[in-house]
Amino acid sequence: MFSKESFSKSRRSKGKSSFREHAVSKNRHERSMRKLPTDAEANPLGSTLTSSIITLVVGREQRLFAAHEDVLCHSPFFQAACRGQFMEATSKRITLPDEEPEIFSSVLEYLYKGDYYPRLVHNKRRNSWEIETGTGGTGSVESTVYHHGVDGELLKDTVIYCTAEKYGLEELKRVALRKQGLQSGIQCSTILSSARYAYANTPDTDSKLRAHYLALIIRSRSTFKRSGTMQLEMQAGGSQLFFDLFVALCNHVDDVASIAGSPRSVRTHH
Repeated sequence: MFSKESFSKSRRSKGKSSFREHAVSKNRHERSMRKLPTDAEANPLGSTLTSSIITLVVGREQRLFAAHEDVLCHSPFFQAACRGQFMEATSKRITLPDEEPEIFSSVLEYLYKGDYYPRLVHNKRRNSWEIETGTGGTGSVESTVYHHGVDGELLKDTVIYCTAEKYGLEELKRVALRKQGLQSGIQCSTILSSARYAYANTPDTDSKLRAHYLALIIRSRSTFKRSGTMQLEMQAGGSQLFFDLFVALCNHVDDVASIAGSPRSVRTHH
């Protein structure tokens, strides 16, 4: 039997966390129509919220969302959809069957509010960014989401990043990447499946998310070395991820060797 290590030093009960996350997701799914923000709510994208309402049918369950057209059109993807044949003209309806409703909800929240739950908060005392804590006091609230396309759990911020890539929302990509860097306590299997998803859903020219995963695995190499999941993944092969990881590890070793062999280092040893 292979062990299921976490790359975090503090082990957490993944079963309880996953049950709570699914419960929250289920409660959200029971709402048939997303409530629109009021005009009084701050809209960082400068929309007047006076444009027509677009209905969006999302996912396999055909969950309904509603959004103002001028808010959606901050995304080049939706701008093209609203002006092309992608939208049903008479009903002003856009169908997105391959999207995950929970992810689309976060994207829509960002378009209206400039962030998505859980929010980034600035710790003035430490002068650092943190993820807001939930009622349970943990900083990794809803860190994963079930994705029908892979039939498993993925890091939510990774899926949001890839969705933002598709929708042309560069600032949302930066927000998602920063949040992902603050997550901890994720199982090796989830990290690897999320890394594969990142590689499959980002272009080769967009290396930031890929580099994040390579650095994460290198930093946690002692845990991944003992991971049965990692062993099976590498034996199966067939992914650009593992060649990139090999190159990154080689570069890391070269950097360490270069520092160790520098004149200053030699003088220190003498």
